[in-house]
Amino acid sequence: MTTAPEITPQEQEQLDELYAAFAAAHMTPLWTQIGGLMPTSPRPDSVPFLWRWSTLLPLAEKAGELVPVGRGGERRAIALANPGLPGTPYATPTLWAAIQYLGPREEAPAHRHTQTAFRFVVEGEGVWTNVEGDPVAMRRGDLLLTPGMHFHEHHNTTDHPMAWIDGLDIPLVRTLDAGFFEFGPDVLATKETPEVSRNERLWGHPGLTPVGAPAPKASPLMAYRWQHTDAALTAQLELEREGHPGVVEPGHAVVRFTNPATAGDCLSTMRCEMHRLRAGTSTALTRTAGSSVWQVFEGSGVVTVGDERYEIGRGDLFCVPSWAGLAFDTASGLDAFRYSDDPVLEALGLARTAREDRS
Repeated sequence: MTTAPEITPQEQEQLDELYAAFAAAHMTPLWTQIGGLMPTSPRPDSVPFLWRWSTLLPLAEKAGELVPVGRGGERRAIALANPGLPGTPYATPTLWAAIQYLGPREEAPAHRHTQTAFRFVVEGEGVWTNVEGDPVAMRRGDLLLTPGMHFHEHHNTTDHPMAWIDGLDIPLVRTLDAGFFEFGPDVLATKETPEVSRNERLWGHPGLTPVGAPAPKASPLMAYRWQHTDAALTAQLELEREGHPGVVEPGHAVVRFTNPATAGDCLSTMRCEMHRLRAGTSTALTRTAGSSVWQVFEGSGVVTVGDERYEIGRGDLFCVPSWAGLAFDTASGLDAFRYSDDPVLEALGLARTAREDRS
């Protein structure tokens, strides 16, 4: 490594004048910034953080008592704010996560936006989300989609409240200055409550594509049901016991939610997966360029994120910053839902993953 030559007082004065001229012209020289602009590995501003369901749900219930749902507020959704991103309601620089709470017999009016959204249900049922007028039931373990610019509204048909998590690409769309928002009608498009939505009847048959359906730009399937997810994860671990391939590593089964029309990710900007760890499993340590948010669906264990180590249980959420090491240990078994910005990084040629054996 070469050392910088000494400069004279006269040269220093000229440099000071040059930097002052840069500042006046709203310019910044690369040679003073390259360490921050081009680090040897990602240096995220977001930090690992855990939000406990036992804290989130009572706060959402209190909001249900005090905050109405309707035009203006639109949704009773409470965002999870990463301490490393002060002043923003973001879980990571690209991902938004919130707990949404809908009281008995309440209705959330229709709107649509550029931002892509999903809902994942840890507990409860009795709410229907109408997506473009198609009523979709929300039940425990279900993943429900709302692709960008689809009108959507919610209504609770029961005498008890329901809460779920919302995931959106709000920070990404905000960074790109690409967001649009529109109000829909004040009256629900439908109050029907079918067991199976129209989109499921058309697109929800494994490996079968309806030839007469119009080619969709986004996933045409709005509901991925728990019974299918559970069966797929169970089969992977059964096949592993029988000596056949299918799991990503010993004791670790994963399914990815995909667009049945294209076989790509179910959402254009977010990847959604469900992970199942067999009892007694310890995973490899994984680093991924890009960030993710996880929610424990069932079971318990310990997760290591970067330098942090958390005991986790049902409903708990945590975020994983870019390139932070991630590993799980579970004595009793664990199911966890994950969503990430992986499709964006892959589309831009920025995806990178590294795995380290902890044994």
